Amino acid sequence: MKKLGLAVLAGLLAILTACGGGSMGIPPPLSPPTTVNATVAVDTATTGSFDVALSTSFQPAEWDYQFFQTSLNAKMTLLGNLQPHHIRLQGISQGVPQGLQGTTSTNWDFTILDEITQPVLTVGDNSPQFQVAKAPPFMYVNNDSSNSFSDLSFQQFAAYSQDLVRYYNKGGFTAPDGFHGSPSGLPIQWWGIYNEPSINNNLNAAEYTTMYNAVVPKMQLVDSSLKFVALELCCSSENWVSTFARGVTAPVDVVAAHYYSSCDQRDTDTQVFATVPGFAFSVQTIYGLLAANPNLANVPVWITENNVNADFDKGGGISACNGSNFVTDRRGSSAFFAAWRPYVFSQIGKAGATALYHWDFDADTQFGEVDFSTGRPQLSYWVDYWLAQMFPAGSGQKVLHFSNSDNSAIEVLPVLNTDGSVVIMISNHAVASASDNNGMGEVAKVSVDVSALGSFASATQLMIDSTTSAGKGPGSPVSISHQSPIAVTINGYGVAILELQ
Repeated sequence: MKKLGLAVLAGLLAILTACGGGSMGIPPPLSPPTTVNATVAVDTATTGSFDVALSTSFQPAEWDYQFFQTSLNAKMTLLGNLQPHHIRLQGISQGVPQGLQGTTSTNWDFTILDEITQPVLTVGDNSPQFQVAKAPPFMYVNNDSSNSFSDLSFQQFAAYSQDLVRYYNKGGFTAPDGFHGSPSGLPIQWWGIYNEPSINNNLNAAEYTTMYNAVVPKMQLVDSSLKFVALELCCSSENWVSTFARGVTAPVDVVAAHYYSSCDQRDTDTQVFATVPGFAFSVQTIYGLLAANPNLANVPVWITENNVNADFDKGGGISACNGSNFVTDRRGSSAFFAAWRPYVFSQIGKAGATALYHWDFDADTQFGEVDFSTGRPQLSYWVDYWLAQMFPAGSGQKVLHFSNSDNSAIEVLPVLNTDGSVVIMISNHAVASASDNNGMGEVAKVSVDVSALGSFASATQLMIDSTTSAGKGPGSPVSISHQSPIAVTINGYGVAILELQ
């Protein structure tokens, strides 16, 4: 599945993390599982709130727009069951509804964009986030959307953005080529202003701030109810926040960042897992830099793109990130993901991020929650589904204080619900061998002491690991003994979620 980095973006989006290493060729044989032991004790003290909304993404473009043209009801059901918050829409290439690459055309055509956008408007919270990811080609030097903007006052881009708002929210608009209006009339409230400006179109932080200050007020003139997502950072560009915080004058409702653990399939499991604490540190860095502007001190941070590997085939089987032969990184949908995504979810949530978006919904085994060609769920789908079920956004969960004898291999997220029940997530990211790449992981035997929490009447456990059916998921949580300590065994990479009532 060709996912033009949306940002070619991603690619380079190596995300503050390590981006290389390993050797190409036949992967080494997987190491047999060994065992890691850990002791976890949870007590009644709370250390803060946990509130992370899970969501997903689409990239309307000529390689993606056909997804909903078949099996619409089944695909919409799968999407809706994720309970996604503000699904992200990122139209690029022919998904940009005005102009044509390499020409001065200003004609409009919403066909490709709306093949994805119109169904998404009717699912989940019915409130997607539309990222104005690119401008029409004629707004760039030589009518080439990979070049610099011709107008660095961004008034042209602001006018284009106004027409997008008119199309979806105000019944349409009339252009030289005729009238254009959204067929559903369903409005879009959330808007992201450009995609990964730190690696696109030779922008710098000051120019992006000028763009934001030009575009947002013009869009508000069309619809004053709009909400705005700023920056969409990638590639260790947190320093842009300082410039933006000093210079922004337009309203900011969210600041967003993108985090991938790798841009090279050759990176080992150890290298990939090692990047996750850096995501949390970067979230904290962003909050710290925003606080310099009192108007931004309470602005939340969303992670609007997240996956294991940002690399993609740029054509001819060549990696966009490193120029070697492209290899699909199946860790995006294997048992590895069942350990990695819960680890990310826990770390960034404890750091204060309030949304985590999968990149992206309909793709291949590297990126997709659902297979683009078949419409069938992958293991990654069930990981995200159950995280949303067990840690629902806005539910008032509090993180419980705990100790963990092996933080290097086991991630623990214990939360207290408002009804007094407790949910404890245990992610096993113990790597069996330093050379493993999509390995099996070690068996984890975890003893969970919950005696300090008092007595419970029942306990259940949900497990997602290499034995979980991608098509059917793990099924419902199963009853286990609620007597402390609770013994949990995770057979390799995976996650166990306990619920005590």
